[in-house]
Amino acid sequence: MDESYKSIRANTKTADEVSSIAKKRELLQWFVMRDLKRSNAKFPAYKLLEDLKIEYFTPMVWKLVVRNGKRMPVEVPFMQDLLFVHDSRKVLDPIVERTNTLQYRFLKDGYRTPMTVRDADMERFIKAVEATNNPCFYSPKEITPDMLGRLVRIIGGPLDGYIGRLLKVRGARIKRLLVELPSLITVAVEVMPDYVEFV
Repeated sequence: MDESYKSIRANTKTADEVSSIAKKRELLQWFVMRDLKRSNAKFPAYKLLEDLKIEYFTPMVWKLVVRNGKRMPVEVPFMQDLLFVHDSRKVLDPIVERTNTLQYRFLKDGYRTPMTVRDADMERFIKAVEATNNPCFYSPKEITPDMLGRLVRIIGGPLDGYIGRLLKVRGARIKRLLVELPSLITVAVEVMPDYVEFV
């Protein structure tokens, strides 16, 4: 009897280990999603994800809003319908199914393939945003060819190794590096002139 019990315990442990390995192997990706709620909604999608302990990123900006007759600064998403969520389809699909204002963005490939961003690109973008106190965000339509300055490499500082173009603004004393998630969003972050090397 004791040997049989030990055998069952051993098999159970093996099953638990297999389950754990399967979870680790399950593909976590940065999905590009949209929040269809109005900009003044009290419970936007990113707060729902926060409550569910799901990793997300949405570029935030400060805006003055009027509440109870008083103007006050409030941090809000730069683009209401742009949200990056890091998890698996297995976790996200049921949430999307029961939340009609949260949707995947799809590739235009005719197969409704959810749009994703490579981990390395997402980490690079988030690091750039977090490296400055006053990031300036731009939608793809806002970036014009005359805004693109010289190609540079950053040597030293929190953005060491980054390569990109400087934001060209006439009369600006501050140098800003453009870091983009192509066709989604671009951020201009302040860089120290001493760290800038022209490529």
